[in-house]
Amino acid sequence: MDEAETSNIFYVPTPSLPSITPPDSYNPFRSQPVPLIIDNGSSNLRFGFSTSTSPHSSPNVIAKYKERKFNQSLLLFGDAIDAESGAKSQGKTPWEGDVLLNFDAMENALDYAFVRLGIDAEGIEHPVLMTERLCSPLHSRALTSELMFEQYSVPSLAYCVDSVMSFYHNNKPASGSTFGADGLVVSFNTASTSVIPILNGKGVLSHAKRIPWGTQQSTEYLLKLIQLKYSSFPTRVTSAQASWMLHNFCSFATDYPAVLRSLKTPANMRAAERIIQFPFAIPVIEEKTEEELIRIAEKRKEQGKKLQELAAKSRMEKLAKKENDLQYLTNLREGKSENKREWMNTLQVEGFDDDAALDETIKKLEVDVKRARKKDPDGQDDAIEEPSFPLIDVPDADLDEEGIKEKKKQKLMKAGFDARARARREKEKEREEKEAEGRREEEERENNFDDWAARLRREQEAIMSKIKERGTAAAQARMKNIASLAADERVSKKKRKAGAEDMFGADDEDWQIYRKLNAAAVSSDEEEEFNQLRIIESKLLMHDPTFTAQHTHASITSQRSALISAFRPQYEEGDIEGSARIHLNTERWRVCETYFSPGMAGVDSAGLGEVLQGILARFSEAEKARLVKNVFITGGPSQFPGLQERLHGTLRPILPPEMHLGDIVRAADPSLDAWKGMASFANTDEFHQVSVTAEEYQEWGGERIKRWWGGNCNSAV
Repeated sequence: MDEAETSNIFYVPTPSLPSITPPDSYNPFRSQPVPLIIDNGSSNLRFGFSTSTSPHSSPNVIAKYKERKFNQSLLLFGDAIDAESGAKSQGKTPWEGDVLLNFDAMENALDYAFVRLGIDAEGIEHPVLMTERLCSPLHSRALTSELMFEQYSVPSLAYCVDSVMSFYHNNKPASGSTFGADGLVVSFNTASTSVIPILNGKGVLSHAKRIPWGTQQSTEYLLKLIQLKYSSFPTRVTSAQASWMLHNFCSFATDYPAVLRSLKTPANMRAAERIIQFPFAIPVIEEKTEEELIRIAEKRKEQGKKLQELAAKSRMEKLAKKENDLQYLTNLREGKSENKREWMNTLQVEGFDDDAALDETIKKLEVDVKRARKKDPDGQDDAIEEPSFPLIDVPDADLDEEGIKEKKKQKLMKAGFDARARARREKEKEREEKEAEGRREEEERENNFDDWAARLRREQEAIMSKIKERGTAAAQARMKNIASLAADERVSKKKRKAGAEDMFGADDEDWQIYRKLNAAAVSSDEEEEFNQLRIIESKLLMHDPTFTAQHTHASITSQRSALISAFRPQYEEGDIEGSARIHLNTERWRVCETYFSPGMAGVDSAGLGEVLQGILARFSEAEKARLVKNVFITGGPSQFPGLQERLHGTLRPILPPEMHLGDIVRAADPSLDAWKGMASFANTDEFHQVSVTAEEYQEWGGERIKRWWGGNCNSAV
């Protein structure tokens, strides 16, 4: 392994057990109306008091798990689920995609948050500012309000959109000033990506858009690509590991097609790859003594000899059968009846449609017999004295039973001798023709070298094209056989669903499907084509200075194989460490490209570029200029490399040339800026004006909220 490859190897992190932290002290906040800030994210729950510098954060997932050792039912939250391997499969989040639906899990998550903050009062005596999704369904909001007011008795509650609060924190006005910033907010969430225009400090939510693609879908897409690329990977790749690879090795491409074109070169693909090393265990190999190794080697040698003998015997049997078939069909053609109808009936009985089919079969058998005879050792070509067969011409009436048997035996021996004699004559004739052809070709090469070289090159291209077409046709035939095997109609679909017995194998011809599916065996035609190709290429390499090794079929095939090997390198069979590696190359950019082209992953939705263009088209030129001066991105994927350049390259073509496009600004802390913005806003007087009190909740119900610049506008007053 070279130094460059070693530097690209990254090891999958080992999950660490969570540490037990005691609850916070509630004394500084007891009987104090300090607002409580809850950022209810799909991935993480962030919570804390507004006067704190940073929130508590934990994965927003719960698991009800029964511990078998002590037979106790446990309710685990966040990192604690990783401590119990059996609890991971029981994990459940409050969110279903981008909608808050599982309120049992939501209640358990809030219980954990309040216990972690040390709140030991009968109810929550603090105003609450809580996040909700853009255009959150009224049913989801009503149940959340019911939980907060009825279960926890909060004095007031306000909802906000997390991305708007992150924008507020990064464009916070001076003390005493009202918030009036303009900008275009692009928020990358767990299950969606939203675009919100903001003018004069107010979110224009009527023009906001959301696409159903986020970090969760990207992680699943990367995991599917890995599973497709490494279908027999020895270790199970989890969603958490795929998420780690997504956040550490994936990036946006400014020009995705250009990146793919650059990766067509194997060297570039190797330079761009990131190798992920998964844990592996080295198997214990039992060492054998020298005597055992010698015994095993001798046993293998004996098995090899037996296999060679069996193969030679099989070849001779096939040759004899083909010779007999050829003789029979030749006699059939020579004895053609003058009665056309009788002759056609004879052909149909033998399995032929017409004379052309018979001639084609005879021609193919002649080629196969000739090719098989060529493989015979040269020693068989020596002249052999013709043996005597005295009983052949004796009439059967003059022979007894033993004599008749001997006469039949001599007939078979004479037929074999005549066949070998014909083969020797044909081989000698072929040798003479080959020598004459070699002399003619040599004269052609000496007299007209250019035409000779051009002819051989055309023959080489024709054979390579034929080999390629044969491979494509074989692959198509293989898929047809697999499809026909899967669509076995001898058992109806209704019976198959009911568990009826599979009838495959009842007919002996069923087992022939395995012979058809075996694409690894090289046919005799392919072998002959490869031999011709090697002969042509050896002549060109010897005499044509413009024909180099790079022009040979092997070199061209290896170039294609080099790209495939760079895409998914193959390790030796015993390399346990190498077999536990994943090579990320094209996936590093392909996954992120789905934000701009969700159709790549099978999602019927507009991409981020189309959404931006559609939103900006709804504003006047003056408003559009104010929006694009401050393009703000937030959320976890906003930290992926190349996103700012890609957004700039997407926005610039859809804007007038004279319109200024400001820098794409990333949130200072994409994960925590939303909570910090909420905390800053909760410490202002405006927060109390936009909150819904318990009395208003009793009067309006859980769906109604107050309209303000940082919240949703559906069902707002």
